[in-house]
Amino acid sequence: MKLLCSSTSPYSSKVRMALRYLDIEAEVVRVATSEDPPELIDNNPLGKIPTLLSDQDGPIFDNVAIMHYLDRRSKGGLYPRKRRKRTEAEVLEALCDGITDCLVAIVYERRQRPEERVHQPYIDRQWQKVSRGLDYLNANLPKTGKSLHGGHFSLAALIGYLMLRFPGEWEDGRTALAAWPQKFEKRFEDYAELKPQA
Repeated sequence: MKLLCSSTSPYSSKVRMALRYLDIEAEVVRVATSEDPPELIDNNPLGKIPTLLSDQDGPIFDNVAIMHYLDRRSKGGLYPRKRRKRTEAEVLEALCDGITDCLVAIVYERRQRPEERVHQPYIDRQWQKVSRGLDYLNANLPKTGKSLHGGHFSLAALIGYLMLRFPGEWEDGRTALAAWPQKFEKRFEDYAELKPQA
């Protein structure tokens, strides 16, 4: 298998962590989506990362679809088997991915527009969602037991992206959330290597 990804992408980070956790081999190929590389757009018409290329099953894209593919491939190694626990993991993953979506939207708004055209009310609206989501996570952190799941990896990728793109802007008043990566890293030693980074 081959994973088309970027080292700064939180969604790529999440999938790379899951692959490592499950001990599934995949060649990592870094791509620049802005350049529309043929290997990416020929396999994913949206031109988005991560995209997983499998000789057996073809291209799989959208990070959630990839995570569920990896769960099936590992015979249930990425999500809890009990229905209620699985739902909790999937809701945590959805929340973390949703917060990440807002953060990426802020980064794009600031980067893609001339400074005079940046729409600050849009940024403020996205940050309100981020703040509510982070407050919720700070008060409702998941248990980090012997088994990790997709929600844990989504949370780890989210915090890694916050540390990369928004250092010093989110930690205040969220002591438990800011300290969570240390607890996670005890269960997943490769976090420092695989978290989003420039």
